[in-house]
Amino acid sequence: MDLSLIAFVLGLGMLAALATGIWVAVALFAMALAAMMALVSVPTGPVLATTVWGAANSWDLTALPMFIWMGEILFRSRLSEDMFAGLSPWMRNLPGRILHVNILGCGIFAAVSGSSAATTATIGRMSLPELKQRGYDERMAIGTLAGSGTLGLLIPPSIILIVYGAATEQSIARLFMAGVLPGAMLCLLFMGYVAVWAVLNRHKMPPKEEEVPFVERLRATRRLFPVIGLIIGVIGSIYAGLASPTEAAAIGVMLSLVLSWVSGTLNRDSFASALMGATRTSCMIAFILAGASFLTVAMGYTGIPRELAAWIGSFNLSPYALLVALTLFFVVLGCFLDGISVVVLTTSVILPMVEQAGLDLIWFGIYLVLVVEMSQITPPVGFNLFVLQGMTGHNIFKVARMALPFFLLMILAIVLIVSFPGLALWLPQTMLSN
Repeated sequence: MDLSLIAFVLGLGMLAALATGIWVAVALFAMALAAMMALVSVPTGPVLATTVWGAANSWDLTALPMFIWMGEILFRSRLSEDMFAGLSPWMRNLPGRILHVNILGCGIFAAVSGSSAATTATIGRMSLPELKQRGYDERMAIGTLAGSGTLGLLIPPSIILIVYGAATEQSIARLFMAGVLPGAMLCLLFMGYVAVWAVLNRHKMPPKEEEVPFVERLRATRRLFPVIGLIIGVIGSIYAGLASPTEAAAIGVMLSLVLSWVSGTLNRDSFASALMGATRTSCMIAFILAGASFLTVAMGYTGIPRELAAWIGSFNLSPYALLVALTLFFVVLGCFLDGISVVVLTTSVILPMVEQAGLDLIWFGIYLVLVVEMSQITPPVGFNLFVLQGMTGHNIFKVARMALPFFLLMILAIVLIVSFPGLALWLPQTMLSN
């Protein structure tokens, strides 16, 4: 049978399996088994056993549950209240004022949680009632939160960058460093848009609040010191070469437990619920990674990725044209799948094309995460939209319309990192030289 027809049938089978609502990991295993048993003469059982063991037996992957646990602990702490109190006095003189707290708060929390949904929920739980009470425009309050919440996928320690690194055998430490500058750039783009919007829509802004004395601002800033110390402890130790991502994750868990204990939010119930939440999420991701690894091996035996890469190569697409096509593909796929599933489902097929085009795999990881960020605020399966729908009671499509300007800013961010690859590659290169 022609390989293109086989690929089409398998793709259709995968979509049908996902449409039934079964777990993504189960769908991956089912398609891989079907391909191995129908098309390959190699014994399926030993391949399944060795592949799943190989996917699970990864030292780099041990950072995953630790970073997830760190985020779960901080999600149950008073971190969002401290960030709001520490940031808001400094934002009052900027165009857009406290709307910037949404963006900076999400950026800071993303640097200690690694989860987009946790970032959106934690910051939104604190900021949305405050912004509503002070009379800020609801569309901008929700839009800034939806867009900035996606920073949890990009700013290290990013769960999806760990998954990408494990799936492509790239350095997780270098991927973490590569996400820092693009994450900061995205924060600046969002803040710039909010400032311009505020200048053009003064009638939608509430009356200016009373000026906070400089001494009071400094006093409020002290509440940011613990989280800044946590960021330095985790990211700084990786950049300086003092700790691997796994060791930094362990440091992060210890520091977050101390921070939660000092703030008075650490007790037996919060510890147990954080541990169970991290266990469930980690098991789900590990199961998906095992299924994706088996599917990758099965596709390798069938030869479909090589044929697909050769077929696309026959069009002689430039790297830019390939990236445009991949962006459209990932955005459409992200409308129906979560970000981790998008990464593990497509890696085995996409990477041969990417390598053939001469694209750096560390840079491509950041590009891929940016595109997956966009899918977090696209209906019908945008996880940030679900979080905000639950918090505000608005229809998911209404929330998506509020987030549209930030979706467009993410497209601009992709254009910038394509035009200036050094935005993603400079920090990993300096870390390597150190």
